[in-house]
Amino acid sequence: MATSTPSQPPSTGEKETLPSLPNDETKNPNSGTPSLSSEEAFTNPTGINEKALLRKLDWKLLPPLTLLYLLSFLDRSNVGNARLEGLIVDLHFTGNEYLLTLTIYFVGYVRPLPKPIHPLTPPILTPITNTLPSHQKVLFEIPCNIILKRTTPRFWLPTLMLAWGIVATLLGVTQNFAGFVVARFFLGVTESGLFPGVVFYLSMWYKRTETHYRVALFFSAASLAGLEMDIHPALAAYFFIHNYPLTAPFLSPDERAFIHARLKSSSDATNTEEFSWSNVRAALTDYKCWLYGLGFHTMSLPLYTLSLFLPTIIKQLGYTSAEAQLLTVPPYAVATILTVIVAILSEKLKMRAPFILGSTSFAIVGYIILLTAPRGRPGVSYTGTIFAAAGIYPSTAIVLSWPAANVSGQSKRATATAMTITIGNLGAVLGTQLYRPKTSPRWYLGHGFALGYLAANLIVVGVLWGLLGRENRRKIARREAGEMGGDGVVESDEDVRWLFQT
Repeated sequence: MATSTPSQPPSTGEKETLPSLPNDETKNPNSGTPSLSSEEAFTNPTGINEKALLRKLDWKLLPPLTLLYLLSFLDRSNVGNARLEGLIVDLHFTGNEYLLTLTIYFVGYVRPLPKPIHPLTPPILTPITNTLPSHQKVLFEIPCNIILKRTTPRFWLPTLMLAWGIVATLLGVTQNFAGFVVARFFLGVTESGLFPGVVFYLSMWYKRTETHYRVALFFSAASLAGLEMDIHPALAAYFFIHNYPLTAPFLSPDERAFIHARLKSSSDATNTEEFSWSNVRAALTDYKCWLYGLGFHTMSLPLYTLSLFLPTIIKQLGYTSAEAQLLTVPPYAVATILTVIVAILSEKLKMRAPFILGSTSFAIVGYIILLTAPRGRPGVSYTGTIFAAAGIYPSTAIVLSWPAANVSGQSKRATATAMTITIGNLGAVLGTQLYRPKTSPRWYLGHGFALGYLAANLIVVGVLWGLLGRENRRKIARREAGEMGGDGVVESDEDVRWLFQT
C-alpha cells in the first residue's frame, strides 16, 4: 500500500504547483529559519481573508467529523438508556453481566495485533490471544492511525464507520447475553480508530493553537448523541470527508498556497514525511507521550462512568425511567456550552494546563456533592451531576488535543494521539465495573473512584505542565547560547525551534 503524505500531489492526478508566497515570516535570530515558538511568526502577504478561510475550513471539515463521532458515542453510551428500557430483562442478564457488556467494549479498544511482516503491509487484525510474544503486541488504536497515515482520511474514516454501523445493526438484533457481548466487543474494535484518527487529521489542517477549539467542537458531539445509527451516513462520508489541503477540491490554488504557508509557520503539517517505524518508537519512548496518555486516563474513568451510568444514577434519586431520561439533558447541555467556552478562552490565552486544572476542580466539586448530599434531597445530588459533567468535558477536550499540538513528526504524532486514547481507555475498563447494583443508590464505590481519578488528574497535569515549561526554558537557553537547530524544516519536537504549548 502506498504511503500517503499531505504535501504530495494526488497519485492519479496531474502534478499541482502551489503559487509562491512572499516570505514575510519572522526569522529565528539564531538560525535564520522560521521559528515555531510563536504563532505570530506568519504574516498574511495575500489578499485572502484568513478568518473567512478558517470558517470555510470549519464548515467543510467539522460537520461530517462531528456526525461520525456523535454516532460513535451514541453507540457506546446509549446502552445506559437501554438498561432503563428493559435491556437486562429482555436479554436475561443476571448478576454483574451488564457490567461485563460495558467492559468488553473497551477491551475491544485495546486489542493486540502482530507486527506487520513487511513495512508496506498493514497490520493484520487478529482476534484477542495470549499466544503472541509480548514484544509483538501493539494496541489497536496505534495501527489504526498508522493505516490512516498510509492511506487517506477519505478512505479510512468512513470505512471505520461503515464497519461499526454494520456491527451496531447486528447489536440491535441480538437475542441473548452471549450475542450481545460479542457484538459489543467488535463495536469497540471498529470504533477504536475514529477519535485518534480525527485528532491527527485536524492537526494537518490547523495551526497548533487552533486545534484545541476544533477538537472541542468535535468532542462536544459526545454530549449531544441523540440520533439513530445506520450505515447510510458512512456511505455519504466517503464523499464528504476530504483528505489534506493540497488535494481538497473546495479550495482554490491560492487558498491552498495560503494554508500551506500558515501551516509551515506553525507545525510540521506541510513536511513530506514517509512513514517510519523509528518515529513510532520515538513516541513509545517519549515520557511526555505517556504523560499525555495518563492525563486522559485520569479523565476517562469519570467521563465514561458518567456517560454510561448517568441515567441510572438519576433514576435512583427517585425519578421514573422517563423522567431520568429527560433529566440527563441539562448536565450534557451545560457541559457542551462550557466545553466550547473553555476552548475559546484557552485558544485566545494560549493556555492549556490552567484550564484543565480549573475544569477538573469543578468536576471534583460535583462528586463531593454526590458523595455528601443528604438522601432526602435529590435536587442536591442532581446538581452534583451537572457540576461533574460541566467539569469533565472541558478538561477532556483539552487533554485529547494536547499531543496533537505538541508532538512533532507526523508518524510520531499519529502514534502519540493513539497512545493517548489507548492509555486513557484503560481507565474506562476499570470504571465499567464500579457502579455495581449493590452499591446503589449512593454509589460510594463509583463516585469515590471518580473523585480519586480527578484528583490524580490534577497531579498528572501539574507535573506535565512543569516538565513542558522546563523543556521550553532549556530550549530558549540553548538558542540564546547560539544553537541554531538546523537550516531545514522542523522534523521533531526535540528541535530547539519547537516550543511546547503549556
